[in-house]
Amino acid sequence: MRRPSTAHCLPGLLILAVLAAGPASAASFRCAKAKLPDEKAICADRRLNDLDVELAVRLDVIKHLVPMGTRGALMDDQQSWLSARHQCGADHNCLTRRYDDRLEEINGALERVYGKGPF
Repeated sequence: MRRPSTAHCLPGLLILAVLAAGPASAASFRCAKAKLPDEKAICADRRLNDLDVELAVRLDVIKHLVPMGTRGALMDDQQSWLSARHQCGADHNCLTRRYDDRLEEINGALERVYGKGPF
């Protein structure tokens, strides 16, 4: 009997991790310590909070799947993205666009990793 590919299981695991994280806090920072306008907006809005949780989970997954040199570039890109997110302030539409764009980038990177499988 052939074992299912891990690549096919990862999207489902990501969804479960996002759901298990719950709506009360964002995964990438503590809402109780939120000081910046973008952080406060993320903590106050369920949709933004969910996007933040999804991004944090996907980043954690991809960090463990890519080589070290790629991991460094990925984290440099994330720091640049965080700076751009901060520029949105509390603008919900701007924050949503930033998250959608970043998730598209990360999802593309994950698809490239999955394509190289098996795991």
